[in-house]
Amino acid sequence: EVSTEDPETAFCTLANREELNSEEGSIHHCLYQFTRNEKLTETNKLLCDVCTQRHYGPKKNMKSEKYVYTNAKKQMLISLAPPILTLHLKRFQQAGFNLRKVNRHIKFPEVIDLAPFCTAKCKNVAEGNTKVLYSLYGVVEHSGTMRSGHYTAYAKMRSMNSHLSDLVLQGQSLQALETEPVKGQWFHISDTHVQAVSASKVLSSQAYLLFYERLL
Repeated sequence: EVSTEDPETAFCTLANREELNSEEGSIHHCLYQFTRNEKLTETNKLLCDVCTQRHYGPKKNMKSEKYVYTNAKKQMLISLAPPILTLHLKRFQQAGFNLRKVNRHIKFPEVIDLAPFCTAKCKNVAEGNTKVLYSLYGVVEHSGTMRSGHYTAYAKMRSMNSHLSDLVLQGQSLQALETEPVKGQWFHISDTHVQAVSASKVLSSQAYLLFYERLL
């Protein structure tokens, strides 16, 4: 979706990004890097139809295809906060002609605030809200290499979250919800083996996929 925005507000977020403690090796740092402001220059310049018409006139009067490219800024932000947030971590890197798995632990919280990564005009966030909170309820972990390995999961058994149902089924924008993690018992699932584990065990896992449900 391409839209014309006031340059002063086009890159604004619901919460101040610069005040975020985005420690390297954390999911906050990953999100900060993924949504950072990028400058498009040199070979990455943006084709500008307005600049082209201003310089060469309407296209129908052009004797040959000539276009004007201009420096620009690009930023990817969330314009619609989802009821379920799925974060997929890139756990591989190029090593020469081969791919190598990244086994580094990435810190992730039980409750995460997406506001620093949402546009200031996020469509389903009530005006005046400066928090978009999510609670962790599932993690997928992979052990092994790029060629082989085993997937296991952590899942939280919890009581029915009526707030989540309202978001999913009715699309409601909820005003005042709890900001603590949804209470429940965590379990580790590996094939047919299921074992109760602590939240600290979950948070120390090498997450590959993270699943959060919206609180606020």
